[in-house]
Amino acid sequence: MKHLLRIALPMLVLPTLAALPMVASAQLSGNVALTSNYKFRGQDQDMLGKNDYAKTSAFKPAIQGGLDYAFGDSGFYVGNWNSSVNWLKGNSIESDLYGGYKFKAGPFDMDVGALTYLYPGNSSGNTTELYGSAGYTSEAIGSFTLKYSHTVSKDYFGYAGNKAGSGLKGTNTGYLNLAYSKEIGPKVTLKAAVGYTNMSSDIRSLGYKSYVDYNVGASYDFGNGLSLAGSVQGANKQSAYLAVSNPGVDLGFGSFGRQTYSPNKARFILTLTKTL
Repeated sequence: MKHLLRIALPMLVLPTLAALPMVASAQLSGNVALTSNYKFRGQDQDMLGKNDYAKTSAFKPAIQGGLDYAFGDSGFYVGNWNSSVNWLKGNSIESDLYGGYKFKAGPFDMDVGALTYLYPGNSSGNTTELYGSAGYTSEAIGSFTLKYSHTVSKDYFGYAGNKAGSGLKGTNTGYLNLAYSKEIGPKVTLKAAVGYTNMSSDIRSLGYKSYVDYNVGASYDFGNGLSLAGSVQGANKQSAYLAVSNPGVDLGFGSFGRQTYSPNKARFILTLTKTL
């Protein structure tokens, strides 16, 4: 783990600093986190194991961090978030660049913007989305946020294989997410979310299915920006996303002992976060 931190921390910090100007601390916020398993929309982001076969362990630690800069009270903001990952050959980090505009619309907190996911060393996973969200908070019932993200890049995290010359596109893949949070005790907050990924028709033609993901858990606030969250995360349609974890033995008329693993499998995940 110390070796992972020594390698990953410079890789996480440098692109973050390069993406943002040096600004007043009052407008700049940051965060760093350690997680036992990084899932994105219900799917494991650490998949490549020995000989590139799928990892099956529930413990796949990742280090994460980012910075956000708000342009005063204008509502405009930019940011960069990074995480160690392992699902593309030649790549070990995800670097997200985003910018948007937040504003009030009656009782709703609105947010619109654009986000690009970059995978240095293997750009086949690069994806760009436009997003919009509406949030509502009530002291009695908690906070709700409904967010929709729409893919405008030629591919969606490499699923269409566009860069490899498949002729297929991931454009118009959509993701809808409803998140809820409520403080249920001193320093304890209940958190839950459900999302739906609507794959493009080209991606579905390859056998991948649109699916539902979920995230249910709670967080504890230690104070001074330090918190610990525990949650169960996963997704349905597991059989549509199987990867070979053990090829078995080839007997000439078929493989014996072949095993598979789905990144959609539900996992209990712990995440320690420090807000700066």
